[in-house]
Amino acid sequence: MARRRETRGTGPPAHAYGLAAEPANQRQLRVGEALRHTLAHLLRPGELRDPALRDTSITVTEVRMSPDLRNATAFVMPLAGANVADVMAGLGRSAGFLKSQAGRTLGLRRIPNIVFALDEAFDRAARINALLSSPEVERDLDRTPVERDGGSS
Repeated sequence: MARRRETRGTGPPAHAYGLAAEPANQRQLRVGEALRHTLAHLLRPGELRDPALRDTSITVTEVRMSPDLRNATAFVMPLAGANVADVMAGLGRSAGFLKSQAGRTLGLRRIPNIVFALDEAFDRAARINALLSSPEVERDLDRTPVERDGGSS
C-alpha cells in the first residue's frame, strides 16, 4: 500500500497570499476566552510590580490562539490610550510572569506563550465614524434611492 505524503501546513501561510486564515475552532475560542479573563484579572491596577503597569488600567479586548494552542496574541488597550509605549514595554517584560500565573489558573497541559499587541480597533472605529459623519457622506446617505438613480426606474 502506498503512503500518502502529508502536505498540510508545508506551504506558505494563508496571510502570505492575502487570504484570510482559517476560522478559529471551538477549542481555540474557549482557551482564548479563558486566557482573556485570566489576563484581565492579573492586569488589574496594583497587581503587578512593574512601574509602567502598577497603576495603569489595561483592557484585554481579545486573545487569539494559534491552531496548536502554543501561542497567544493578547490585544490590549491602556485606559484612554495613555503611555502606550511604556505599557507595551512593561507587558513585554511581564509576559513570563503572566504566563506562569495564567498556567496556575487555567490548568492546561501546555501554557501558551503570550505576546501583547495594541488593539487598534478603537482607532479604526473612530476613523469610520468620522468618515460617516463627514458632510459628503451624509449628503449621499440622505438621498433616497430614486434620487441616486437619477429618477429613472
